[in-house]
Amino acid sequence: MTVGRPGMSGPLLLIVGHGTRDASGVAQFRQLIDLVRDRSAGWLPGVDGGFIELAAPPVGEVVTRLAGARLAEGGAELVAVPLVLSAAGHGKGDIPAALTREQVRHPGLRYRYGRPLGPHPVLLDVLESRIDAALGGAPRAGTHVVLVGRGSTDPDGNAEVAKVARLLWEGRGYDDAGLSFVSLAEPSVPAALERARRLGAERIVVAPYFLFAGVLPDRVTAQAGAFAEQHPGIDVRVAGLIGACDELAGLVLERYAEALRGDIRMNCDTCAYRIAMPGFADKVGQPQTPHHHPDDLAALGAHDRGVHNHGVHSHGLHHHAHHEER
Repeated sequence: MTVGRPGMSGPLLLIVGHGTRDASGVAQFRQLIDLVRDRSAGWLPGVDGGFIELAAPPVGEVVTRLAGARLAEGGAELVAVPLVLSAAGHGKGDIPAALTREQVRHPGLRYRYGRPLGPHPVLLDVLESRIDAALGGAPRAGTHVVLVGRGSTDPDGNAEVAKVARLLWEGRGYDDAGLSFVSLAEPSVPAALERARRLGAERIVVAPYFLFAGVLPDRVTAQAGAFAEQHPGIDVRVAGLIGACDELAGLVLERYAEALRGDIRMNCDTCAYRIAMPGFADKVGQPQTPHHHPDDLAALGAHDRGVHNHGVHSHGLHHHAHHEER
């Protein structure tokens, strides 16, 4: 358990994840919190993290644990860093709504909201390292990479993953770096693997663009394995996940510092909740309601269930239903 350190000023750091039913993924999330805490010892007053759904601890419990002493004295400020790779539904809507709900519960609570983690050069370097490990000494020349994102109904979020694929290809010596998604968006992993085959690939490295273990990364591995069985003449390998590493911990702290330096906003230029993009016009101006974490329901009052967020994403947030488990 982490609380604010006595005598240290400055905002507390709250790391907010989506959540997963995979115990390994939850353990990796906690390992990351420990890494961030160790790196920030001596200058950051407190670090903790929780989930908006699927796993414990819920955000509400962590806010009380992390900021309780300061709230009891009249007020607390924290920086919330969303542990998401792209600015899709979780980062734009679900997490800010959960934080707004905590402000309703704790009137003295103030927060600054950090940017999603990617795309960032540090993440590209980690992906490159994971691909090299999968190659095991085999040359990059002749290797086709298939980057796999989670997939979203938000075209802006999917476009950010496409940008990562392009940046991963630039200057790194792979023959190709293709794009795919494991859910909710196309091209699918099998479709991207088939594209690589038709381009003449004899060696393919599937690179999951995921932080931690979960249902969807397992699905990526299964789909890559099924393709390899159907095409025994092609060398198909799967790279490791980003994981709880020093590079990721440093990026979280960079996002914390960035939130303190200036006004951090979501990308609004191509946001489906602000402009009418083809096929997504119904999303414009949709209201946002937070997830209700199963472990947190007992603490909810009737006034909490209708909380809308109007302060972080200035043109209004969205509400969506989940169809994929993590």
